[in-house]
Amino acid sequence: MAEKASAPAGANGRVPTAERPEEIRNVVLVGHSGSGKTTLVEALAVATGAVTRAGRVEDGTCVSDYDDIEQRQHRSVQLSVVPIFWDGIKINLVDTPGYADFVGELRAGLRAADAALFVVSAAAGAAGVGGQTLALWEECAAVGMPRALVITHLDAARADFDEMARTCREILGGGASESMLPLHLPVYGPKGGDGHRPVAGLIDLLTQKVFDYSAGEHTRTETTDEQAALIDEARARLIEGIIAESEDETLMDRYLEGQEIDLATLVPDLERAVARGTFHPVLIAAPPPEGAREGLGMVEVLELITRGFPTPAEHSVSATGSSEGAAPAPLACDPRGPLAAEVIRTASDPYVGRLSLVRVFSGTLRPDETVHVCGHGPDEDRNHDLDERVGAVSAPFGKQQRPLGQAIAGDIACVTKLGHAETGDTLSAKDTPLLIEPWPIPEPLLPVAIRAHGKADEDKLSLALSRLMTEDPTVRLEQNGQTHQLVLWCLGEAHREVALERLRSRFGVQVDVVDHRVALRETFAGTATGRGRHVKQSGGHGQYAICEIEVSPLPEGSGIEFVDKVVGGVVPRQFIPSVEKGVRAQAARGVVAGYPLVDVRVTLYDGKAHSVDSSDAAFQTAGALALREAATAARIALLEPLAEVAVTVGDDYVGAVLSDLSSRRGRVVGTEPATAGRTVIRAEVPELELSRYAIDLRSLSHGAAQFTRTYIRHEAMPAPLADSIRAQAKASA
Repeated sequence: MAEKASAPAGANGRVPTAERPEEIRNVVLVGHSGSGKTTLVEALAVATGAVTRAGRVEDGTCVSDYDDIEQRQHRSVQLSVVPIFWDGIKINLVDTPGYADFVGELRAGLRAADAALFVVSAAAGAAGVGGQTLALWEECAAVGMPRALVITHLDAARADFDEMARTCREILGGGASESMLPLHLPVYGPKGGDGHRPVAGLIDLLTQKVFDYSAGEHTRTETTDEQAALIDEARARLIEGIIAESEDETLMDRYLEGQEIDLATLVPDLERAVARGTFHPVLIAAPPPEGAREGLGMVEVLELITRGFPTPAEHSVSATGSSEGAAPAPLACDPRGPLAAEVIRTASDPYVGRLSLVRVFSGTLRPDETVHVCGHGPDEDRNHDLDERVGAVSAPFGKQQRPLGQAIAGDIACVTKLGHAETGDTLSAKDTPLLIEPWPIPEPLLPVAIRAHGKADEDKLSLALSRLMTEDPTVRLEQNGQTHQLVLWCLGEAHREVALERLRSRFGVQVDVVDHRVALRETFAGTATGRGRHVKQSGGHGQYAICEIEVSPLPEGSGIEFVDKVVGGVVPRQFIPSVEKGVRAQAARGVVAGYPLVDVRVTLYDGKAHSVDSSDAAFQTAGALALREAATAARIALLEPLAEVAVTVGDDYVGAVLSDLSSRRGRVVGTEPATAGRTVIRAEVPELELSRYAIDLRSLSHGAAQFTRTYIRHEAMPAPLADSIRAQAKASA
């Protein structure tokens, strides 16, 4: 990495291909929203000659953030792959959204890649290395994924490279500062009229050469005496960090004895440590100025990717065979091995239909071959095992799809015509079916109640929602049988906006957002009696039914219990089930605020009938009237659902979260330490108070907290709140 690689290869329109997995690098870009990930992808595409001007292909569209919604909202909302070519290596750059609402896309990118570039904005300071970035860093560390950091926006006011590098070490390094060190230091140009000094070049700490980008090209010069004096401390620290990770145990002793360790030893040790994921170099990058071909640090980033990051052959996943109870086994990244690929993302194209982005882990995927599609999701309707014929295989490049003859093990490609394959599904040979365990999908916790805007929208809504969930598995659809609402569960406000926009612009369905209703219940707080009288005579056959009931409360979970205590046949035996049917129907509709009545015993003890005019329908009506009358004579309690909430939060925000939970009528049941610097808070909170908690918690903790919720029981709500809900129900009746 110390010496420049060969000149960039590739040209606008060329499809980078690889013959062996060793010629491929899959790199995911991770970082906070606004950190500059997409800008870095576009700058790398320009530097390698993949495009002729920043981020644009022949048709003028972007290579990343090309979706219409992304263009309108000016932010990444989906994963995209940009293949480039450098020094004989095909690099698949996986650009991911930085906004927390789209963490599902980001986790898909982590599965597709073999290494990660964490992009950090110097303009954001410590906020650019927030809780979400730390959580993803730890997630990568848990699976041993190699990582490097790229610091951007050093031209911003008050941006400080040394301070930003130190902040990254403190937050992400976890005290292991010797494993996260810069490979270069910035060289500042002359001050402008505003007093600001732009970064014009880099000093390579190992070679002690200056990489000058002031003219828009990567040129090498010698360091001045002043520059050489400035880098001594940083260079010594870097060398010590590399030696500490070296497999040569004698190297440190030789260094401490004063021996000069040559570059031929240091550079291979550095590359091996990066590939193992034990050393995390810090680099600097900036987009090219107008008319320039190379942005600051682009060559250095490309050298790190091609020479330091591992090949797909060094990264394996496990797959389960088709035999019953088979244990997962690692798959070798061999183009001649059994086919095993995973659907990383699913999209729809108006011209080619469903488009599946896949990462091939083993074997070779070819056009027009039949593959086995296996998917085992959390919902039964998403489980499937079937054979399908692959359509075209292509390389994604912005909106374009460039045909490929094949996709070998280690590569990422798009395939068409897989009508049943969904995100997370496994593609394998039809005679040797395999299943790769999908990555964890985040649980959506923000409810959005919707309804079709008009009759035409209602006819198309079901199909549109099905397509939406196929493209975005982090959206969950609920048809609530108690509130009779159609609810989309999303990850946050931005996720909600994108889901609704996709329904409108992509699937042609207009929906209205309505207030989300929580499934409350009603119950009797004491014993009461009621008389139901349904007597009508208007010529011909009349209606006659009278019944008297007693209603008393039961313990939670008892439901509706009906007891027959009629004596003397005052209510004929054939009409007693009719009374019960009427009581249960009225209980389902509610007696005060329109919520189901539960946990009561209804005792029928008296009544009257007519030999001619009594009927099944008459006694059903009488039973319902009796229950309603009993409700007027008793206090009706409203029951609200309670959820057990587990909040994982940084220790700095524990007090704020506890205070917020208390303001939501929550009862804290305990706290316990989680990972270093984090605490899990467990509380019982009414679900009425949780409708916006996914948004409020993120704001409260600056994105450094996550939570789960589980229904536990219904409980009587405070009388003032219940009175308010009853008044609202009465006013709207």
